[in-house]
Amino acid sequence: MKRRNFLYGTAGALVALAGGAFVLRDRPGGSARAESFEITKTEEEWRAILTDQQFAVLRQEATERAFTSPLNNEKRAGLFHCAGCDLPLYSSEVKYDSGTGWPSFWEALPDAIGTKPDNSLFMTRTECHCRRCGGHQGHIFDDGPAPTGKRHCINGVALTFKPGATMPS
Repeated sequence: MKRRNFLYGTAGALVALAGGAFVLRDRPGGSARAESFEITKTEEEWRAILTDQQFAVLRQEATERAFTSPLNNEKRAGLFHCAGCDLPLYSSEVKYDSGTGWPSFWEALPDAIGTKPDNSLFMTRTECHCRRCGGHQGHIFDDGPAPTGKRHCINGVALTFKPGATMPS
């Protein structure tokens, strides 16, 4: 009996190690980082213009703590821009309170974001990033409101808000 338990335990440990390697495979440096973007900078250049938290989220695909972003409570009309390159990404008109602790939107502005599969945390999610600089914004889920049914769950630190701003016609 003890030999069987040892074999099962060893097999379980190997599966866990293999799973861990799979999870880490698509973290920073993944496929979005391999794409070419309109705005590119060295790590040192990004660090010089971003706060430590912005760098962690935008360039290393970290996630800010839930319910910490002041943008959760932003209700004014305006546009939310990428904190890395200032590209307008979301309009306040599509922002809503999802109750998740992060700013949420039911759609992005046209040609504002790119996506890629994110296979971390033992699931597949859709990661979204700024299409111009590749800065990680958050994830898109299929549990949002009409008309799209999508929830763009975005790190507030990855955004800047410009009140009263509108898209040029």
